[in-house]
Amino acid sequence: MGIDGRDGPNLACLGCGLPVGSRIDDCGQWQVVEFLPAAVVRLPGPPERPVMDWAELLADGLLWHRLSEYRDIPAGVALAHVVVAAQGKPVEVVPGPVAELLGRAIAALLTSGEDSKRLDLAGPGLGERTADLVLVPIHPQTGEIWQPSGGAIAVPMDAALWAELAFPPHRTRLPVVGGLPAGVERNDPLPPHPQCPFQPSISAFRYTLARIPAVREPWLRAIYDRRY
Repeated sequence: MGIDGRDGPNLACLGCGLPVGSRIDDCGQWQVVEFLPAAVVRLPGPPERPVMDWAELLADGLLWHRLSEYRDIPAGVALAHVVVAAQGKPVEVVPGPVAELLGRAIAALLTSGEDSKRLDLAGPGLGERTADLVLVPIHPQTGEIWQPSGGAIAVPMDAALWAELAFPPHRTRLPVVGGLPAGVERNDPLPPHPQCPFQPSISAFRYTLARIPAVREPWLRAIYDRRY
């Protein structure tokens, strides 16, 4: 657990010591700093960055912010959109990063059976994908959802989390340049493995689901009440 400002401001001015706002850094909540309106003065900001298209975003590296341990919150948001897009049908997750991220939670929320919908990853730089539901990135500047071709239903996902799934960081036990002498082994650590299976944030899942109009439908309301 962490801090959330429920007991009043927890940030003070370095110069005078007066309270100026609160930092929220608690499990299941977005990290954010909220200032007291009377304690700060708004100054002109830098010129807005020109809106980049998807090709520029990929080339510029704007999507490559690694989420590390905070990926459970955007995963919970994406999970809510997957459940809504499935419309009560079973979902078959394509093996790979998407299944590792959301497979267990989807299986717990949606009943298995026939007429399942196939869930895959799609977006810029991935080529054509054949699936009923596709996780696609949200433009980090405009908030627009990348639109797939064909009849697949686009399921929005945080661009940074999407980038981790679409283009996972490459790890190697070999040096970048040259090779190692014969009989010498590199002592690089193996990729870290979690102590328990990954689980999307329940709070983020329910928060997102509660703000989607379809939650009023009986089948979706039952999922909302049951959690997972």
